[in-house]
Amino acid sequence: MNEELTKKPSWWVSLIPFVVLTLVLGLVIYVFGTDALSGASQVALLFAAGFTVALAMVLYRIPWKIFEDSILDNITSVGTSIVILLLIGAVSGSWMISGVVPAMIYYGMKIIFPEIFLFASCVICALIAVMTGSSWTTIATIGVALVGIGTAQGYEPGWIAGAIISGAYFGDKISPLSDTTVLASSSAGTPLFTHIKFMMVTTIPSFAITLIIFLVVSLLHEQPASTQIADFSHNLKSTFNISPWLLLVPVLTGILIARKVSAIATLFIAAVIAGVAALIFQPHVIGLIANPEVGSNGLSFVDGFKGLSIMYYGSTALDTGNEALNSLVSTRGMTGMLSTVFLIIAASCFGGTLMGSGMLQSLTDALVKFVRRRVTMVASTVGTGIFANMITGDQYLSILLTSSLYKKLYQERGYESKLLSRSVEDSATVVSVLVPWNSCGMTQATVLKVSTLEYLPYCFFNLLSPLMSIFIAAIGYKIVRKK
Repeated sequence: MNEELTKKPSWWVSLIPFVVLTLVLGLVIYVFGTDALSGASQVALLFAAGFTVALAMVLYRIPWKIFEDSILDNITSVGTSIVILLLIGAVSGSWMISGVVPAMIYYGMKIIFPEIFLFASCVICALIAVMTGSSWTTIATIGVALVGIGTAQGYEPGWIAGAIISGAYFGDKISPLSDTTVLASSSAGTPLFTHIKFMMVTTIPSFAITLIIFLVVSLLHEQPASTQIADFSHNLKSTFNISPWLLLVPVLTGILIARKVSAIATLFIAAVIAGVAALIFQPHVIGLIANPEVGSNGLSFVDGFKGLSIMYYGSTALDTGNEALNSLVSTRGMTGMLSTVFLIIAASCFGGTLMGSGMLQSLTDALVKFVRRRVTMVASTVGTGIFANMITGDQYLSILLTSSLYKKLYQERGYESKLLSRSVEDSATVVSVLVPWNSCGMTQATVLKVSTLEYLPYCFFNLLSPLMSIFIAAIGYKIVRKK
């Protein structure tokens, strides 16, 4: 290879794209406010990617082909996530309009007591995520129902979303079925169950503290008037045909998950089954979606086809007679996920330019020079995982980048690979949902209809995990170093 192409960018030059991105994102947020993630932030990422390419080409004569290959590799690596995102949008719309989620809310309000709601929600989401191996699927299904239940019981949306996300990410993190858990262990070269067992040292204390907080807050919560829950129940029943048979849809979905059917196939089948349920139980709702002026009288084949199509891909709004409930049952389908898809692609482009130019590696090499002790090594790993989520906008890229950048260092310092994989999981995986422009943060905000910054202070598990990882490294509990 030409010597010019092998020259590594200096660390201070490598910082310039991040400074540019930070300035542009700051301007975007100032101008667009809460609408920044609808497209402006994605454009900012693309602008930063273009700036990085221009900088590297001018200063280091790196050819375009290297950037193109790196960007395409990044986009290819998140291709599955994009498909899953679109299917989650379809499931979200179909489970709501078919009456599946309304039925779960209706019956859930009868069995989940307000006195322990946040605690129970966190535990339920944790158990489901362990069994499914997916925080996204857990949040998009039972999580949406729990938002409705919690709203009826008078809880603030941020607290509800915080309990749901904390539980879902705990379960996802320790599940052997989780793609991020498998990715973190494999990228660090750690056997899967060795990785999970070692994570318990930091994960269990973080989750225990989280549950205590949610239990105390639930017990201190001022109970809403019984009429509020009664109104929710009445409005749900008057809008949808509520039936226990609708609960077969999540049961069948759970069976597919238990049989380890792929996430894409499971979500697709779940959406199809919900469509059948919608035709059987909610033909009047399908008619209203297809033709609001005519309604459900004599639902024709054309209106049925049109209503189902809109249910899967488009925006729907129903008048339940309750403003809070109207917002809850409105859906955006696959269309609602397009901003997130755009975000993933834009973030992959920026991450690809950083990798192709060698700037990310240059920054890491500079950082490593200051890593001399165990605690600083783990803290640097955790910090890089968080930083990678902020600059790439994707947890998968963050896991891969952090693992690849620190793997050699851990080996040279004589530490087992499981320390690296745990440090990566404690940061790159769980913090992703706290970054507004990250694919995880934007997805969960869209699905739960609670902004990232609104639920961030209440995602105690996600906030505690990185700190617990550093704390355990400081005391050296069960950390072995080869002589």
